[in-house]
Amino acid sequence: MPKKVEKINQNTTLEEILAIAGAEKILIKYNLPCLFCPMAAFEIKSLKLGDVCKTYGIDANKVIEEINNLLKGRKNKKIKNLKK
Repeated sequence: MPKKVEKINQNTTLEEILAIAGAEKILIKYNLPCLFCPMAAFEIKSLKLGDVCKTYGIDANKVIEEINNLLKGRKNKKIKNLKK
């Protein structure tokens, strides 16, 4: 089971990213082919976002920013709920 991620970077694996609810929509938006590749299932634990993006010409910084914003929004929502 992947560890819980609070912030991603170039070295975050696709397995860790796919454990984040909603992150798959961001990866689909950028046409990340690994999501639909049958071979990726065998490598998902070792595929790093930065390497995959570089291979397919995807701007890793944009993907990382969007996923981190997704995570940040959830963290802020939890903090607001705790203060109530």
